[in-house]
Amino acid sequence: MTTEVVVRTGLTYGSGGKLMDVYRPAGASEQAPAVLLWHGRGPDERDVLAPVARATAELGVMVLVPDWRPDAADGGRTHLLDSAVFARRHVDDLGGDPERIVLAGWSLGGKAAVGVAVNPAAFDGWRPRAVVGIAGAYGTVAPSTGSVPLDDLRRSGGQASPAPVWLVHGTADPVVDVERSRELRTALEKENRPVSLDEVATDHAGVVMTEFVPEQNRCLPSTADHAIAAGTRTALVLAAAAAIRVTRSATGSGG
Repeated sequence: MTTEVVVRTGLTYGSGGKLMDVYRPAGASEQAPAVLLWHGRGPDERDVLAPVARATAELGVMVLVPDWRPDAADGGRTHLLDSAVFARRHVDDLGGDPERIVLAGWSLGGKAAVGVAVNPAAFDGWRPRAVVGIAGAYGTVAPSTGSVPLDDLRRSGGQASPAPVWLVHGTADPVVDVERSRELRTALEKENRPVSLDEVATDHAGVVMTEFVPEQNRCLPSTADHAIAAGTRTALVLAAAAAIRVTRSATGSGG
């Protein structure tokens, strides 16, 4: 059974007045856990994540989706940091639980999120409850930290109280090969850090319930069976990372 979702669009955050949408489960009797969800490389594309954000909110999780610009002079680092500061300061006012904030991202946003998990000192020292990387690659510089997540992981080793990392990746992804998430999973396991990987039968866009439309040079909502199934599974992983009880069998086995 799904929950009705209330959407607030166009909230402003940060000194630059960037925009953010908030997807909130309606009628909650207590504060909901929250997910801060970063989009990928396209500048100011929070709308791309609307389908998976709504699906996650239907499971009882508040989802905050900010615009940010990877093409900014600093690679978007200021926008990412400002969005995290906003979430930490205002999630309570929005009906969320400030003690249960998960950081997540898709594609370049996934790399940025994992970067925070393995190098929190480079991101204002924040340690979210958990981190979810969706279709990311982790062997090059993350815009959130200015460092390479895999390198940071090897340097940090047995970091105290590391955030659990949940990974989702399409097995037919032609943009970022699923091996990139497998590589990170192996590296995290080697450091005895909590990690799971869900592999789904879809492509780079389908994992967030979208399809790439060349005529618009943008990912738009998809009704294809593979995208609906994969995006639903991604939403379930986000909810599980936020400690919402879902049927784990619906998300497949972790690794």
